[in-house]
Amino acid sequence: MFYHLFTAFIDSVGPFNVFRYPSFRMPAAALTGLVLTLWLFPWFIEELRRLQHGVSNVREDTPEQHQKKRGTPTMGGVFILIAVTVATLLWAQLTNIYVWMVLAVFLGFGAIGFIDDYRKVAKRDSKGMPGRQKLLLQVIILVLLSCLFYAGHVGWFPGVEVPFSSRLSIPFIAVNVFNPDIGWLYIPFAFIVVMGTSHAANLTDGLDGLAIGPSIVSATTFMILAYVAGLVLTFKWQGQWVDFNVAQYLNIPYIEGTGELAVFCAAVVGAGIGFLWYNTFPASVFMGDVGSLALGGALGAMAVLTKNELLSAIIHGVFLAEVLSVIVQVASFKLTGKRVFAMAPVHHHFELKGWAEPKIIVRFWIVSVMLALVSLVSLKLR
Repeated sequence: MFYHLFTAFIDSVGPFNVFRYPSFRMPAAALTGLVLTLWLFPWFIEELRRLQHGVSNVREDTPEQHQKKRGTPTMGGVFILIAVTVATLLWAQLTNIYVWMVLAVFLGFGAIGFIDDYRKVAKRDSKGMPGRQKLLLQVIILVLLSCLFYAGHVGWFPGVEVPFSSRLSIPFIAVNVFNPDIGWLYIPFAFIVVMGTSHAANLTDGLDGLAIGPSIVSATTFMILAYVAGLVLTFKWQGQWVDFNVAQYLNIPYIEGTGELAVFCAAVVGAGIGFLWYNTFPASVFMGDVGSLALGGALGAMAVLTKNELLSAIIHGVFLAEVLSVIVQVASFKLTGKRVFAMAPVHHHFELKGWAEPKIIVRFWIVSVMLALVSLVSLKLR
């Protein structure tokens, strides 16, 4: 909103020119999300506590020490959705199709998580919505968005250009060297990336602050990737104005307009840090599926929209490890009758091995930061 409001007066008020640049609106969006959460979350937590009447939101299939957290209100992710959406609408360019696509995934998956959390509270059932129902609703949302995206791509919306590519960018390999086109297989592949990331984030949300930490790191990483993917610098060289395409220089896919996605990511970072203030051990509020499914879905959508689908396996390495631990555990038990881990997801394994909860959380954060740095290094090593 501010972009459209203030850029209309650039000719008469020169300083308003700063609103044209994502580099200004990114920190502004982060600060907005942070201030909103720090300011209003205490009131929101009290409202959740009053509405939920101390209902237990702790799953029965978790280590015994988790039962001490009974009565902690859940669904704190609702306010993350509010803060991120408000910050994005205030600071992003609202004519950008990518912004609306990622917001639609974010809010749509958040709505699924809200239904799941509501069932847990209203029916006093810690299991919530069946997994198949979640998957079906997510598929419906992604199919609808894919149809809209395709409609924009073929020109059904006048004045809106939506580029589409079924090519994959391979980490550490320049796009002009190897950039495979997988054709129609890209659609189910993209669905798997978005839905897989969403459920992986949901599985990771088992300790205080465990999911939000890697989410903040991933959002920061995608903020940088989205910014450089759509960045064209204009400067004067030997008396002439020259356009310098940063993406082409780095040998990564250039996607015009993705710089606005960096504003959304910045809003996630700000709101995530504010939420972490109240979610850090011992948590005053739980994120709930409404937050984890939304954040995971949005981060998966960022991977697809910025053409970093394969690189996201590194960026989301902590999420991936949690999913793989569950897959390995189930497969091993069904095939051999033996368990590989003391309990899955893997963060519960470390709990049962005697690690203190804060130690597990902080070490997972450190791993997430390391993986993010590896991902950013890939920009230059191509």
